Amino acid sequence: MKNIKRLLSLVVLSSLFLAPSVWAHAHLKTTIPADKAVVTSPAELTLNFSEGLNLKFSGLKLSGPDQKEVHLGQVTLMDEGKSLMVGIPARLTPGTYTVQWHALSVDGHKTEGAYSFSVTP
Repeated sequence: MKNIKRLLSLVVLSSLFLAPSVWAHAHLKTTIPADKAVVTSPAELTLNFSEGLNLKFSGLKLSGPDQKEVHLGQVTLMDEGKSLMVGIPARLTPGTYTVQWHALSVDGHKTEGAYSFSVTP
């Protein structure tokens, strides 16, 4: 019985120490424009994450209605390193656009994903 209590205590303590590393991933919290939003041509994209990012290994790609990649400006970090922001130099034509992103949190965890928005005339 004593060994079982020790083992159980060890399991509980181990889970407490390992749990923060699970939460440390940079999860996408919000985007501007928002996912599935219908907007006029935006001047920039902003992706807000739950953790600070490593800019060198984080970025995004914007694809237009024709599936071709849209030229974007320089990606910068904002909001204490938790937001990726990039300018869109040219006006977007009407249609649905897809943003594919990848992020490396400052503690080394990678995440990636995609979302879309539509541009009206």
